[in-house]
Amino acid sequence: MRERLQHRLVALRDEYAAGQRALADLEQRQAALHETVLRISGAIQVIEEELGEQPGQSG
Repeated sequence: MRERLQHRLVALRDEYAAGQRALADLEQRQAALHETVLRISGAIQVIEEELGEQPGQSG
């Protein structure tokens, strides 16, 4: 019984570590995506100002 619990503990620790790595990767990807969205938003604002449009106005 003890040996089985030790094996399960090792497996759970490995799974936990993998989850932590995946979470860190997702957080990094989220930060990069947020940066990209901010850049695009800035570009939209510049073009709208150049065109003399109000934000949200199309055409």
